[in-house]
Amino acid sequence: MQFLFQEEFFPEGIRLHDDLEARFDQFCLLYPIQKLARPYAIELLQGTMHHLERIDALIRDSAVNWRMERIALTDRNLLRIAVYEMLHSTDAPDQVVINEAVEIAKRYGTEESPAFINGVLDAVRMVIHSSGDCSGRAPVLTSKVEPGSGR
Repeated sequence: MQFLFQEEFFPEGIRLHDDLEARFDQFCLLYPIQKLARPYAIELLQGTMHHLERIDALIRDSAVNWRMERIALTDRNLLRIAVYEMLHSTDAPDQVVINEAVEIAKRYGTEESPAFINGVLDAVRMVIHSSGDCSGRAPVLTSKVEPGSGR
């Protein structure tokens, strides 16, 4: 998320055509990114950037009355990564992706960020599933485990 945030400050915005891995290596020199996490981070960044137009369109359509430029940079990039995961990752069901994004928003966003992120991602989830565009995804969780239920 920090890398995408940084990319927004280039005059041309997020750069799709430059050498992403070289820029990420430079980024890792400045910030303590665990070596074991780097391959997954690169996968997320490459996928997010490769599908950026589609991801941004889903966010625009789901963030009612919000222009992309008005969404806080942290929230916008958190949404982008989460939407990419919802579309293309088989590691976690949508509910898990949304919950993780909300937790990150609590830590790095504004007071309003968690609710905003949750609402937009839930709307994106509904669009993805209503369009049938969830092939290759982890199954949707159908039962909710209540806290303290032991399940």
